[in-house]
Amino acid sequence: MTAFTQLESACVVLPNENIDTDQIIPARFLSTTTRKGLGEHAFSDWRRDASGQPRAEFPFNQPHNAGRSILIAGRNFGCGSSREHAPWALTDLGLRAVISSQIADIFRNNALKNGLLPIVLDEAIVQELMLRPDDVLHIDVAGNTLRTPDGRRFAFPLDAFARTCLLEGVDEMGYLLARADAISTFEQRREQELAHAG
Repeated sequence: MTAFTQLESACVVLPNENIDTDQIIPARFLSTTTRKGLGEHAFSDWRRDASGQPRAEFPFNQPHNAGRSILIAGRNFGCGSSREHAPWALTDLGLRAVISSQIADIFRNNALKNGLLPIVLDEAIVQELMLRPDDVLHIDVAGNTLRTPDGRRFAFPLDAFARTCLLEGVDEMGYLLARADAISTFEQRREQELAHAG
């Protein structure tokens, strides 16, 4: 993962509610253990018709949305079964953040572990942002804030550990490995304390 400190982007809008993980990445694409190429299959059943041709009306097929890295979605995004392939597919598609008024807990945790920022805002704010997808939003990870072009700031919840991992560009294992020396020093000191106490 790469460090995620700030992001500026216009948005892609999927207003549907209850977008589940099988819609994000259908089960038939779960055989791979690598992330590369999964973005091609993200929302596959919505992006292509029965013959495999792109549906022109689907937002991710529209040329003006190319390169946008923020998705605004209807409430209860990422519900359904747990599959890490869902955030893998979205990040491979080029997304770095998902905004919704409700994001499923398991998806949220998987997203944070894979460098995808889930942002929960009030429903009224989400609906307003959906109406202005071309606005370039500014996301500040360190400050837990989203800023609109007119200067309004909205705070979003993000626990301290997840924020640190995003800012450092590491997952949980990477976080521990980066502190291997400190952990080793603590363990040695603890062994010495226990030896003296005995």
